[in-house]
Parts: sequence; structure tokens; C-alpha cells
Amino acid sequence: MRIHIATDHAGLDFSRDLQAHLRGAGHEVINHGPESYDPLDDYPSFCINAALAVVAEQSAGIPALGVVFGGSGNGEQIAANKVTGARAALVWSDATARLAREHNDANVISIGARQHTVDEAKAFIDAFIGQPYTNEERHARRIAQLAEYERTGLIAGHRIDSPAATLESGTV
Repeated sequence: MRIHIATDHAGLDFSRDLQAHLRGAGHEVINHGPESYDPLDDYPSFCINAALAVVAEQSAGIPALGVVFGGSGNGEQIAANKVTGARAALVWSDATARLAREHNDANVISIGARQHTVDEAKAFIDAFIGQPYTNEERHARRIAQLAEYERTGLIAGHRIDSPAATLESGTV
């Protein structure tokens, strides 16, 4: 499987260990940066590029997943989720890594490099890669609703409040 990986300065050493681990497991690893330490670098472009590559390759029928990480993993997950078709999940345990794939068909995971050891991160990544998506109807339906909202701003059969309607109703 092809694994797209991205980080910022907070996860650079982590990234090197994880890339070696993934290659050792037989995966093709594509690093979206950075290559050298810069304490002022910014993670959004790195993570967006990794997510773009995952979505493009999956759309072309190429087995691919992504792993992004930084200090907490939160910003990296947010950045990856800005890519249409990316389903990035923040993972903090083997269970959340497996459930990201099993229930949400996540194609990218995010890990906080300052929150976990390298060995914990390796276990999360292995659990994520090894867990297939169940394709159960309820999970497929929910994923389709998210994709529909991403494309149209609506979910058929469900109320989606516009920002203006929310302001007018006073429910902000």
C-alpha cells in the first residue's frame, strides 16, 4: 500500500522513525515534508498535500492512505479535512485507529507527536492500515451524507441550518 505522510517541525523525528517502520512493513512511503527542521514551518500545506495525494490515488484505484501529525494532531487533522474527499480522524488509541477505518472509512489519520511515543504511533498506524472498512449500510449512509454536504451544502431529507437562519433564530 502507498502511505502518504506529512508533519511539521514538531513531528520531524517522529516522521523519520515512522517512515522506516512503514517501509520495513513493505509499504511505499511518500513524504510530503518537511525534510529538515525549521521551527517556524507551517503544517497546513504539508498535510493538505498528503490528503490531496491520498484522495487522488484512491480515486484512480490505487490503494493509498495518509498519516499526518504534529504536536497535538488537531491542526493537522483540520488541514487534511479541508481536502474534498479526505476523511481524516484524530487517533489516540488502537481502538480509535481501528474505528476510524471500520466505521468511517477514514483515509487519513492524525496523531499528536507530543502526545504519544513512537511505539504507540506505530501501533496506531498498524491498526489503522490493518483494519478494513465494514461497508455496513449505516456507515455507508453516513459517509454519503458527509460527501453530499461537502458537495452541495445540503443533506437530502435532513435539515441543515444556514448561518443566516441560525442568527435569525437566536440559537447562536
